[in-house]
Amino acid sequence: MSRPPRHATPRRYLMCPPAHFKVTYSINPWMDPSKPVDVPLALAQWEDLRDRYRALGHTVELLDPIPGLPDMVFAANGATVVDGRVLGARFAFQQRGLEAAAHLAWFRAHGYREVREPEHINEGEGDFAVTASYVLAGRGFRASPLSHGEAQEFFGRPVIGLDLVDPRYYHLDTALAVLDDAADEVMYYPGAFSPGSRAVLARLFPGAVLATEADAAALGLNAVSDGLHVLLPAAAVGLAGALRERGYEPVGVDLSELLKGGGSVKCCTLELRGS
Repeated sequence: MSRPPRHATPRRYLMCPPAHFKVTYSINPWMDPSKPVDVPLALAQWEDLRDRYRALGHTVELLDPIPGLPDMVFAANGATVVDGRVLGARFAFQQRGLEAAAHLAWFRAHGYREVREPEHINEGEGDFAVTASYVLAGRGFRASPLSHGEAQEFFGRPVIGLDLVDPRYYHLDTALAVLDDAADEVMYYPGAFSPGSRAVLARLFPGAVLATEADAAALGLNAVSDGLHVLLPAAAVGLAGALRERGYEPVGVDLSELLKGGGSVKCCTLELRGS
């Protein structure tokens, strides 16, 4: 059966250089302070991702890194932006707490008028994934379930709660990625979710791309798509093949140094929707 052609849509992203990136604490299973981080290599890998976005016609805005906040490179965790409205983050761990204020200050300085400081714990696009019909919301390791109602009231879109059960996939964006937001197309790893959440995903997205355990373990689902090009960790080779079969163009990216902090392509990329 022939598939309709895929089309890329120009996007705006917010990114933060890993100038101060290091792993000195462990707040997820990927982080091991005993493993040294090569900061120049991390920066070169990050710059490659930024340059790929720009080469594909996307706009990349920059958030200035702050000394003492080594995880700021994972800009996706700082907010969620829908229709130009900004729901800030409230981090679960104090080590990242000051990042929230830095993000809110950036949005206010750049003319965003509807900016909300949240009451409940959410870690931005780590916990929220946006399609045309839904805001998918992860819970189980970081986000408070109360943040789902807060997001629904603020964005005026139905929020679908999904329970994460494997600590390796502590954020939704490590277990699920939106491939075509306009068409409600996603990919995900079933093993990261509770049985009930798997049933919900199968009902909402019956044609989803399903990742294998190996590709999920390479953080292959920590990916960014513009509707045609899917930037994802280069090690997720099986997932790349599945995407080609669906008409997408996978773009493998090496962010091996940043993986030491538990993040990859999506963690580095906050989408500025409707702005």
